[in-house]
Amino acid sequence: MQKGQLTRAAIIEQALDTAAQVGFEQLSLATLAADTSMSKSGLYAHFKSKEALQQAVLALALERFSDIVIRPAMRLPRGTRRVQALFEGYMLWLGGSVNKGRCLFMALGQEYRDRPGAVRDQVVESLKDWHSLIARAVTDAIEEGDLSPAQDARQFAFEMVGIGMSFQQSYKLLGREDTETMARRAFESLLRRAELAQPARK
Repeated sequence: MQKGQLTRAAIIEQALDTAAQVGFEQLSLATLAADTSMSKSGLYAHFKSKEALQQAVLALALERFSDIVIRPAMRLPRGTRRVQALFEGYMLWLGGSVNKGRCLFMALGQEYRDRPGAVRDQVVESLKDWHSLIARAVTDAIEEGDLSPAQDARQFAFEMVGIGMSFQQSYKLLGREDTETMARRAFESLLRRAELAQPARK
């Protein structure tokens, strides 16, 4: 990797760490320049706009999420084990040492919920893809006979993501010591209900 590419990678790395703490709007180019021992003009040589930097940060976050959560799970056979692995990776992403209890996607989901533009579109697409991936894994588990055919895969994804959001808030904001235990109990309950789901009454 050439020096320019290494410098660009270092900028994005620092920007990701900062953005996960303060969000994109508070991501000051002046502060970022100081953190990377560069000038603002040096930053602009690599990124022509703040939005271009933000999109590069999002791309890195997505790659990290895939490395930690998605790829390990997808190496497992279709079925409950893969669904469980997605949840385990999700917990590692939200509460592990890599992000120190911070999730850029959750932060940006709040920050950009009412703000149209390219960054919001990228965040929305990323979150939709995550819901869809969980739903697909659940559908596969149903087809493998691990989960009940009556289970709504989209509902399962909705609740699993909800567990993650509650975990992240309780872990980082409220500082509850039993947060992980409660999250795992909630997921096990969700999985048991999916195994025993009954067709909806008409």
